[in-house]
Amino acid sequence: MAFDGAWKIDRNENYDKFMEKMGVSMIKRKLAAHDNLKLTITQEGNKFTVQESSTFRDTEIVFELGVTFNYSLTDGTELCGTWSLEGNKLVGKFKRVDNGNELNTVREVIGGEMVQTYTYEGVEAKRIFKRQ
Repeated sequence: MAFDGAWKIDRNENYDKFMEKMGVSMIKRKLAAHDNLKLTITQEGNKFTVQESSTFRDTEIVFELGVTFNYSLTDGTELCGTWSLEGNKLVGKFKRVDNGNELNTVREVIGGEMVQTYTYEGVEAKRIFKRQ
């Protein structure tokens, strides 16, 4: 699968505005912009394992395509939702537990980079990763 492997954050687009819309404090937003995030993704059939390593935490997320699961963002925001595979894209549809608002995420590999696009309340942001 195109997503398998180790990825390191290279750059962000509109990430501060996205975090602000999510309700993340200015101090946490400034820190998050330099989180040095690394993702290691492995896929076995419909099961994905994502190891996240950053300046702030190390965690492992295991999910199966189409199966609802709970996930906690670094700032403590709780989400519930699913990932699905649509063509060459991983599509995440989540709802915040605290207010029910939707957070949608798309991961796709474009030109050797993994682009992760977030959409929340009309604000779109991208985090672009390079293979390690």
